[in-house]
Amino acid sequence: MTTQELATGLVNLCKEGKFHEAIETYYADDCVSVEAMSFNGMPREVVGKPAILAKSEWWGSAHEVHSATVTGPFISPEYFAVTFNMDVTVKATGQRIPMSEVALYTVADGKIVRDEFLYAV
Repeated sequence: MTTQELATGLVNLCKEGKFHEAIETYYADDCVSVEAMSFNGMPREVVGKPAILAKSEWWGSAHEVHSATVTGPFISPEYFAVTFNMDVTVKATGQRIPMSEVALYTVADGKIVRDEFLYAV
């Protein structure tokens, strides 16, 4: 699978809200996922598809998403980037906040081997 095909497939699933399916389909088993910072006891970096799925499940259970837009992908041969803009409520506090982030994905052998999330603060 080319980076273009992989990136387009991931973005299409994310636009449909199918984040777990995107991880299952396009991530390497030993992928590394890196956040810009640690939060709520979650480590900044997790390794392996099961840990990335668990992180995604935690995020989904901790936030109510009111709206989301996915833009991209922006592609090079080994990387692609996607922007996510969301309006969410943090369930624990009831605080409603806009979120904006850029995700940078590294691709090798037709799979995502690393993702990094950068936030607008």
